[in-house]
Amino acid sequence: MKRAKLHAAVVGGTPDDVEQAFYEALQNADIQQLMACWAEEDDIVCVHPGGPRMIGAGAIRAVFEGMFQNGSVQAHPERIHKVQSLASALHHLIERVEVITPQGARLAYVIVTNVYHKTPQGWRMVSHHASPGTPNDLDDMGSKPTVLH
Repeated sequence: MKRAKLHAAVVGGTPDDVEQAFYEALQNADIQQLMACWAEEDDIVCVHPGGPRMIGAGAIRAVFEGMFQNGSVQAHPERIHKVQSLASALHHLIERVEVITPQGARLAYVIVTNVYHKTPQGWRMVSHHASPGTPNDLDDMGSKPTVLH
């Protein structure tokens, strides 16, 4: 059943479906599901907090495989702000991440931008850029428009 859901989410689904599949893959340490979320393009890019820029599926896969050797990543997207056009979508969000420390479980916050393109295979992730955050990032700065044009 999970494979059918993944297939539906990645091929012909929406950016929301791909994002949900991406975070499920992190939480389940499922490298196949995670990589199925990415576009099949040479210039896809991923940046983790404090880490280098990884370009291409091979580099991205290697980093996530290394992360999954330590277990799953309990990252939960919150406060998602979306911008979408016909062939691209940008999701800016806060990840609430459970981190295991010598003192026990702690929460960390990460500011994330996920970019999706509509490809012949359906919507796929082309960029995941994450920066360190704080609990204060849960409050948005600025204002939202009151009139929709």
